[in-house]
Amino acid sequence: MKTFLQKNWSGLLLCLAISIPAWFLGKLIPVVGGPVFAILAGMLLTLLLKQKDRIQPGVTFTSKKILQAAVVLLGFGMNLTDILQKGRQSLPIILATISTSLIIAFVLCRAMKVPAKTATLVGVGSSICGGSAIAATAPVIDADDEEIAQSISVIFLFNVIAALIFPTLGGLLGLSNEGFGLFAGTAINDTSSVTAAAQAWDGIHGSNTLDAATIVKLTRTLAIIPITLVLALVRTRREKHSAGGRKVNLKKIFPFFVLFFLLASVVTTVFHLPAAVTSPLKELSKFFIVMAMAAIGLNTNIVSLVKTGGKPIVMGLCCWVGIAGVSLLMQHVLGIW
Repeated sequence: MKTFLQKNWSGLLLCLAISIPAWFLGKLIPVVGGPVFAILAGMLLTLLLKQKDRIQPGVTFTSKKILQAAVVLLGFGMNLTDILQKGRQSLPIILATISTSLIIAFVLCRAMKVPAKTATLVGVGSSICGGSAIAATAPVIDADDEEIAQSISVIFLFNVIAALIFPTLGGLLGLSNEGFGLFAGTAINDTSSVTAAAQAWDGIHGSNTLDAATIVKLTRTLAIIPITLVLALVRTRREKHSAGGRKVNLKKIFPFFVLFFLLASVVTTVFHLPAAVTSPLKELSKFFIVMAMAAIGLNTNIVSLVKTGGKPIVMGLCCWVGIAGVSLLMQHVLGIW
């Protein structure tokens, strides 16, 4: 323990110092969110740091292990019975939108020659739950910090746009309260932006779509489990092939933290953990994500990110438009809209 602290304390302390103000800024401006403030602060601060050798071990630990811990803690906020009961109606729409985003990302990855890991993170982040999905997927595909920062930036851009325009768009399309809850929950990436859009709709229409949109969003979050496990299997097969059939280190590849995420969800479901227990754990999960994003920002070259950002943004736009269109189409087909 002493050796661990001696090695990592300075990097951990720096990430913590960035994440605390970023956390509070995220509370003040939820449409942006703490993770985005943290990653931007980290990218700007790293330009001023001439020597990073002392802080690097702690920063790396935060960007890897703290990120995984955040995903595990996220599971304590998910009662599987409640989510599946209330979110059952949205399942066909969720499956359709997730499939659409992943297909678009795959096609554009080939057509535009976007790096495969960046394309995977943008596709998964767009289709499931923004930063949380990227946090869960990145260790599985061994994405580096710049790839994570790139995808988080893309997701953030379209989160903000969606939160600002979707309430007006929903009104112009004549969506019902139920329809807008499904639209926001399936077509907006991040929970904070879903909440912002639903609250804006409720303010305009005097309705209560926030709870419905949140349940739909949580139902989408469950897709983290199968997606990460499939990606782990794909990576295992590739590494076996590249190793010429020799054994590969499954412990390094398999996302055991995702199994702990599932276990946490099962514990919450079976033991009916009260909000007094789960709420602090959910908040800690969110704070850990902010802290990990600070570390990722510290490991990211903002100049390189800007230079290479065009293609991922186009991909994110296509995924976002595709998801929104399919969400509305599925509502029409199912007779909800």
